Amino acid sequence: MLTPAPPTAEAPSDAFGTPLIDVSALVPGARVLVKDETRYASGSHKEPAARAVVARAVADGHRHITIATCGNYGRAMATACQVAGVECTVVLPTGWSDGGEAMRASGAKVHLVDGAYEDAVDESRRLAATGECVDGNVDGPYAEAVFEGHGVVVAALREALTEPPAVLWLPVGNGTTAIAVRRRLEQHGWSTVINGVGSAGNNPMVTCWPGPYRPLAPETVSTTDHNQPLVNWHALQGDEAMAAIAATGGTVLGVDDKELCRARDALAAYGATPTAAGAVALAGLLRTASTASLAPGVHVVVLSGR
Repeated sequence: MLTPAPPTAEAPSDAFGTPLIDVSALVPGARVLVKDETRYASGSHKEPAARAVVARAVADGHRHITIATCGNYGRAMATACQVAGVECTVVLPTGWSDGGEAMRASGAKVHLVDGAYEDAVDESRRLAATGECVDGNVDGPYAEAVFEGHGVVVAALREALTEPPAVLWLPVGNGTTAIAVRRRLEQHGWSTVINGVGSAGNNPMVTCWPGPYRPLAPETVSTTDHNQPLVNWHALQGDEAMAAIAATGGTVLGVDDKELCRARDALAAYGATPTAAGAVALAGLLRTASTASLAPGVHVVVLSGR
């Protein structure tokens, strides 16, 4: 049977030290490992992507980066810019996340806007168009760097595991992580299935799966304290992400706030402390396991934020 190497319940698996944790007891008869990406300094799985964007932008001569965020990417970018000595402006919807407190603590300027994440993206692009800063958004000029950074999780798993996992469970928002992971799986010749999990009714990748991709009407999405980072009426890279997931034989499913909170609470005994939204991928696995047997082999679940 596949086991992490070295054979401990928790083993650092990449240069930043995010561990693999065996949580198989949550699903008797299955082999389930959690990749706790919340252990990055920023608390976000998006930190490698932010670091890659900052490195590319600095190489191009830029010293000020702007992005839009629901919270996770903002914390990651603020941390990456602080380490590199680069100015950072984060655009955040008013009332979302912690209001930008953690980003300010990392030295970022936080610009609050009325509306949803998509309105923050528009404002961030407007700021970049002034020429005073460069666009670091996931679908901006450094999109390839974003994909490069998000692929780090696969490289880490390749070092930590003796064989490819059967299934990877990922959060879905804009779809960026799924695209990046699929690309890296192909590079390594892995036939791992990708399952994406989002907030039920609040992301077009969830509501229109298996396709074709269709954005939601903005007024139909509902934001709560638990699902905020998962809510999009338009997934910026949703169409490509759905194709990437489908190509692996995977699926996209939605979970509600109660399922998010149950997954978060179940992880406490293992020393993992994601937010409810950060536990979305585990919530999807647990939902699936409650009605059917999981596919044979090892399932790896990515935790995304704390």
